[in-house]
Amino acid sequence: MKKGIGTFALVMLITGAIDNIRNFPATALFGSSLIFFFIFSAIVFLIPAALVSAELASAWTEKGGIYHWARIAFGEKIGFLAVWLQWISNLVWFPTILSFIASTAAYLIDPALAQNKIYLVSVILITFWSITFINLKGIHLSAKFASFCTVAGMLAPMTLIIILSIIWVALGKPVQVQFTAENIFPSFAHSQNWMSLTAIMTAFLGMELAAVHVNDVKNPQNTFPRALTISTAIILVTMIMGSLGIAIILPQKDINLVSGVMMAFTNLFAAFHMSWIIPLITVMILVGTSGSIVSWVISPAKGLLQAAQSGYLPKVFQQVNQHGVARNLLIIQAVLVTLVCLAFLLMPSVNGSYWLLTALSTQLYMFMYVILFVTAIYLRYKFPQKTRPFSIPGKNIGMWIVSLLGLIGCTITLIVGFFPPDGINVGSTLRYVVIFSIGLVIMILPVALFYFYKKKNDKADEKLDRDLADVTVS
Repeated sequence: MKKGIGTFALVMLITGAIDNIRNFPATALFGSSLIFFFIFSAIVFLIPAALVSAELASAWTEKGGIYHWARIAFGEKIGFLAVWLQWISNLVWFPTILSFIASTAAYLIDPALAQNKIYLVSVILITFWSITFINLKGIHLSAKFASFCTVAGMLAPMTLIIILSIIWVALGKPVQVQFTAENIFPSFAHSQNWMSLTAIMTAFLGMELAAVHVNDVKNPQNTFPRALTISTAIILVTMIMGSLGIAIILPQKDINLVSGVMMAFTNLFAAFHMSWIIPLITVMILVGTSGSIVSWVISPAKGLLQAAQSGYLPKVFQQVNQHGVARNLLIIQAVLVTLVCLAFLLMPSVNGSYWLLTALSTQLYMFMYVILFVTAIYLRYKFPQKTRPFSIPGKNIGMWIVSLLGLIGCTITLIVGFFPPDGINVGSTLRYVVIFSIGLVIMILPVALFYFYKKKNDKADEKLDRDLADVTVS
């Protein structure tokens, strides 16, 4: 396959997968303390994940992604566990992002449609299957589509919000947040502040995703580190400034998450007498969010393909089409997501179900990141002479510092995830922990079954080899 993905396309693929305008109203609720939350989360998670991914992607260019890195470090079983955690977490997460797209699209027709399950199911299935078919055409088309969506549907409206907030302050209009030390630095004696911190770290998931496309990137040794650096800067600036822009202009009471993201933007543009722009912003958000799903659809599936080709999945899942895409894996993924979405929409408590799926997805992904950071440390010692075009500064000490910071962020998120948030009725804490733990076990349990499947096939292959050897001797 011709290598054609350059720095810009890779930046858009990474940025589009992580940076998302739909997070702005939720993070704007933190007021001026969002500055601390974002910076702290970047230090203990986003930047370490970017640095580690950049080093690993630049050093191992024959293949990329968590399966390949963990397999080199600890063997195929740990590699498969890591890529399974990455893939299954997305399967759980897709219903939440797809339901957001469907409810936002309702604003173009009739906001009441957001409560119509037939409408929601229709939009969700059409959107996801359409994105799946785009990905079946190969990573080059996917990268072009993601680039367009990121620029037109995400960076453009984000920039507009930031500009409006600057104009608001310059005109001397009332500022709804106070930039004092007491407000900027929150007290972690309150459990809700820990929830806020992990919510932002959750928004930073996915820095390593694009590494599975290393064979399709021009000069990956230099392109990946450069793209990850630029993406990190874009993500931090747009998330902080965009969220702060909403917090500055809108009183906290007008940032109504119950009514959805579009209500927050309706209030924002009404303050500037720009309600006429709402339909255009709605289309932009839909385009940007759809583009953000592209990388999440194809990248984990490509990582799982590497494991499939090592014998962990039946041969039917090892096939690729003329574009080098794991066709059968993407199709079965779309079928499973369809079933999960249908089940999600049939649940009686939408808020509780939405939060539970999001928390489950985050926990599974954080387990994968624990493997990633430990892998990065181990590979420094296992292959000390390996050429690393990009290397984390400070030699081994620098790697330890960066990886330990990442592990601290993962640990915080993993611990807090077992506690239910305020304001969402999920029953008693004990009941929630039990249901949550059972969900994690159910999602991870198939790994043992696939281990058994591969072991059984390996024994069958060994027996066949012995039988052929005996026939040859005879």
